[in-house]
Amino acid sequence: MQKDLRASQETSVNDQNDEASMLVTFRSKASADVVMFGDVAVRLIKLMGHSGVVPSAILAEDVGAALCQLKQAVEADKAEATGKHSSQTGKDDSDPAAVSLANRALPLIELLTAAVAAKCNVMWDK
Repeated sequence: MQKDLRASQETSVNDQNDEASMLVTFRSKASADVVMFGDVAVRLIKLMGHSGVVPSAILAEDVGAALCQLKQAVEADKAEATGKHSSQTGKDDSDPAAVSLANRALPLIELLTAAVAAKCNVMWDK
């Protein structure tokens, strides 16, 4: 039983390492490709309301809803970060080199916006 649990934990850690080291490419006929590290890409895919599976796609008629969900998540993250920042006045625990969700999501938001305007599908793969 303990051996199975250990194997399960090792598999989970390996999956996380694979996810972080892979690159995911988002494609649409309406825009240039967008390439991201796997862990960031999967997080953004989930914020769009999808399972996080790579490869996958969004049909043209669903891109607008995915874009809306992603923008809402980015705004919520900004509000949360602002709330944390104001409650930590005087403390400098934040990493100045950390990249915000808004900055990480911007290229994908631009791709999705172009796809909505051109009524194109969006695909992503490794």
